Amino acid sequence: MDILRHIEHYPWRNPRWHPLKLEASSPFRPGDDTPSFSVNLDPSSDRYGWWNDWGAKEKRWRAGPPEKLISFILNITDEEAAELIYKGSHGDLGTYIHIRLPDPDARVCKKPLDITFEPQVSEYLLSRGISAEVQRLHRTSYDPAAKAVILPWWGVAPTPDGQRLLNVKYRSTRDKRFWYARNGAPIRDLIYGIDVVYQRSIKRAAIVEAEIDALTLCSMGIPAIATGGAAFNEKKRDLILRSPIEEIVIVRDNDEAGRRWRNDVVNALRGKVRISIALVLRGYKDVNEARGVGVSKIRTLAPEFPFLRMTV
Repeated sequence: MDILRHIEHYPWRNPRWHPLKLEASSPFRPGDDTPSFSVNLDPSSDRYGWWNDWGAKEKRWRAGPPEKLISFILNITDEEAAELIYKGSHGDLGTYIHIRLPDPDARVCKKPLDITFEPQVSEYLLSRGISAEVQRLHRTSYDPAAKAVILPWWGVAPTPDGQRLLNVKYRSTRDKRFWYARNGAPIRDLIYGIDVVYQRSIKRAAIVEAEIDALTLCSMGIPAIATGGAAFNEKKRDLILRSPIEEIVIVRDNDEAGRRWRNDVVNALRGKVRISIALVLRGYKDVNEARGVGVSKIRTLAPEFPFLRMTV
């Protein structure tokens, strides 16, 4: 497995690249200004790819396997990360058992998650500019034990209510840590907010990377969906094309990954739906960070939108 390929483009803070180790500020703790985080980059080590966060308060976040780090960097589930980094790697085993797997491109009806929670308005999300109305619409909640908000990912299906819970993202209210429910559908196959698109028969929507940014735009009266990270593929494209959406407004993050994501979305949807592009003003990383700029009650994306500058 090639761990370096997956972590070298991440915007590390205070990085110190050594031949066999990376030291940096912790990606999980924004207040960490010293290199108290390290990743083992020695391919000959049986701990290759493992990381340590010496300043973490919780034991389970002080060290971990590579898939936990990659899932954070790419905003995917641990299962997706493990599949990505171990694909084609047999380790040191001498004998292999070959099993026939189903075609990964075959359409499979994903089993809904058996997770129960009551929608609940979160003070944390309110502080991030996400209204109580939008929280109720997207059925967000809060887990007091984990001190994390609950962001459910819903799918659509021919059932009485037309919806299925396919995954749940838990976002810490104390730092940048997040994790997904076990056995949830891969995020690479989903679009956040697509259930609301069907509920409201939305024809024009913004598309962003993060759920928080989609919820922020929705709180301003702008319908929005999210890809859940800087990756866009045919499955996400097809979810949009099968939906009521006829026009997409692409709003990327202000970084290199955001530019690549925008290009992927444009290339996948060009000629299939109408496309507009909006830019977050310089000095702000994303929509949520820029939410306080100008008037916040505007109801449609337009050239005069306070922090989104429209371009053709």
